[in-house]
Amino acid sequence: MKLNDLSPAPGSRREKHRPGRGIGSGLGKTGGRGHKGQTSRSGGTIAPGFEGGQQPLHRRLPKFGFVSLKAMDRAEVRTSELAKVEGDVVTVQSLKDANLINQNVRRVKVMLSGEVTRAVTLKGIAATKGARAAIEAAGGKFED
Repeated sequence: MKLNDLSPAPGSRREKHRPGRGIGSGLGKTGGRGHKGQTSRSGGTIAPGFEGGQQPLHRRLPKFGFVSLKAMDRAEVRTSELAKVEGDVVTVQSLKDANLINQNVRRVKVMLSGEVTRAVTLKGIAATKGARAAIEAAGGKFED
């Protein structure tokens, strides 16, 4: 047996469709696009969600909910992220300097997630019951 004798098993590989390459291919002339109309033309696609001129579903259904403006100036920080802040005192400004919260944030709340590795003092920052207990257990404290 030589390399030029090798061939794939019959039926294991299918030929690639080449539309518009003669009537013998089964997809000759119009290439499976049919006659005339928008989708037969090159670049002729219909926008997603278009329903032929009838009011589309996404415009028939009502809007619901709203965007809370409070969410824009509040943020949550995990207890594991407090280790990224330099110094022993953690304030809103020190969290901004460490790139843990956005610059327009005014109020911060600490959530219990991960371990508290060192004692830190939190000034002007709220915390959940679990986070407060974990921080105080590590020797940290809160100042308002």
